[in-house]
Amino acid sequence: MVIREPAVSPGVTAPKAAASSTSQTLARGIRVLEVLADSTSGMTVAEIAGCLGVHRSIAYRILRTLEDHSLVFRDDGGRFRSGPGLAALARGVARKLQSAALPELTALSASLQMSAFIAVWDRRQCVTLVAVEPPHGEGALVQRPGTRHSFTAGAPGIAIQSALTEEQWEELAPGEPYRKESRTAARTGFAYSRDEVIPGVSSIGAPIRVQGQLPAALAVVYLSSEVPAEQIGVRVSAAAAAIESILR
Repeated sequence: MVIREPAVSPGVTAPKAAASSTSQTLARGIRVLEVLADSTSGMTVAEIAGCLGVHRSIAYRILRTLEDHSLVFRDDGGRFRSGPGLAALARGVARKLQSAALPELTALSASLQMSAFIAVWDRRQCVTLVAVEPPHGEGALVQRPGTRHSFTAGAPGIAIQSALTEEQWEELAPGEPYRKESRTAARTGFAYSRDEVIPGVSSIGAPIRVQGQLPAALAVVYLSSEVPAEQIGVRVSAAAAAIESILR
């Protein structure tokens, strides 16, 4: 998907296109952080080198640099894992949105007994910014910060798209379709999806309009619920509206 600067209404800022000249070493370092974030058991130097398609010595130098900045660390078995330095960086991402969202996410998660989270659009993907799990939600689905999935699947993407007009969307993502579900969500105030990201999993999301930024989405994810989807959607929409009012 090609991203170009749009002519959108005030308050909506488009992502800038990537520069034609990039740093290969930096790109590899970022890729290391991505693959480690997806790993639950850590990775060896050889495994990371295989993911990057480089010699082990190159992978090791990248890892040592990241380790020096606490972005990765080695466990007792010598496997590399995501480091605590990432948490400090994450706190600075959309700081006001995270601060405003946390109380609403906590209340919503507790009342519905579902994981509640904020998702943002990262060009081709939805990325979980912050998430809250229910306090007594044994069996609740876990939605971890940094989780990514295709923007074209799931309620968060629909919700974000629904906050934009079709003309704005065409400027942001030329050639990418504006989903019919987004038109419905624009009318109802919330989006619903099932089986789009993970089979058997439902999600409901509502847009959060942030002044000067692209919209975000507040969403919940669950396997089943005694609460009808429409009632969940109303509650999610109300929580999103409360976050918007704080950010104004």
